[in-house]
Amino acid sequence: MTYDAIVVGIGGMGSSIAWHLASRGQRVLGLERFDIPHIMGSSHGVNRIIRLPYYENSKYVPLLRRAYALWRDIEARTGDTLLTVTGSIDAGPEKGALFQGALASALEHGLAHEVLTSRELSVRFPAYRLPTETHAVYQPDGGFIASERAIVAYVGAAQSAGADIHAREAVLGWEARPGGEGVIVTTDRGRYEAARLVLSAGAWMGELAPALKKQLAPERQVLAWLQPLEPALFQPDVFPVFNLDVEEGRYYGFPIFQVPGFKFGRYHHRGEVSAADDVRRDVDAEDERLLRDFAARYFPAGNGPVMALRTCIFTNTPDEHFILDRHPEHSQVVLVSPCSGHGFKFCSVIGEIAADLASGDGTTKYDIDFLRLGRAALA
Repeated sequence: MTYDAIVVGIGGMGSSIAWHLASRGQRVLGLERFDIPHIMGSSHGVNRIIRLPYYENSKYVPLLRRAYALWRDIEARTGDTLLTVTGSIDAGPEKGALFQGALASALEHGLAHEVLTSRELSVRFPAYRLPTETHAVYQPDGGFIASERAIVAYVGAAQSAGADIHAREAVLGWEARPGGEGVIVTTDRGRYEAARLVLSAGAWMGELAPALKKQLAPERQVLAWLQPLEPALFQPDVFPVFNLDVEEGRYYGFPIFQVPGFKFGRYHHRGEVSAADDVRRDVDAEDERLLRDFAARYFPAGNGPVMALRTCIFTNTPDEHFILDRHPEHSQVVLVSPCSGHGFKFCSVIGEIAADLASGDGTTKYDIDFLRLGRAALA
């Protein structure tokens, strides 16, 4: 069978892409080398933060606004609750890039927000015990996406719209026909043809798109869930998700949800970069010590027994912005992600944008120039 589009990698991004393409009446094949969902990539571990005042680049904010609408749309279509609103905290030193960037983003886009001192933050949300010089942007619309449930929701919706989704089928290679006239994809189970190909394979993108390999750095990440000593302080209605800059580094965290513990992690955990297949999956005492020291200092009421320690993968670009563009040599091939550890919240809208790039004349109404391959950081 010949498809309109083949999507390789059915994680957070790929599942959304498959749905958006299928919802437009396209014949879609989704290929995933692992299970759906699985624990080998970047989308597992129960949930992922969504936040609006984006310090990384304010150009993300219009995409986030659309992402929120599309998360609600897939919830309505599937009847599943995926987005939980807790409010969000972006905090750090008053003159630091994180606080200043989040505040500037909120002001530029007219986002509802409050600026809180460390003391005001602790009064409002008693689990927080941040340094006195800390300032925070509180934004009431932040929260988290149930990431694995979201993948299941998108895959189910895509299948209902006619998409074929195959798990445990590894792509061995692909070939672009001359003149942009389709692609051939070879797997360990078969050979498929399509008009367009979308590569959304996360940490494995370098193997599937060798032109990107030098720009991509898969990195081991560790997530901790600790049983709070005062569980009432870490419930979703009283504990906003956070993005926090402290002297030990940048950390992120969540209230109790599904796993009976307060969840958090450190960006670029221990700086362990390797090929995706070589990422160390075990967790050791140093991983726990690094994370527990953070909890003891800044969230002491959360520093109880370990409930879980899990690894995942960040795949970092040089400027830590996404890659979202058509292949530089093959216009019928679309490259999506990797996302440097902050992409899941955008899955809903990136699915829509990737479907635009893989349809018709390959244009989109969204401003994604800062995510395209031609930017200076990827030169």
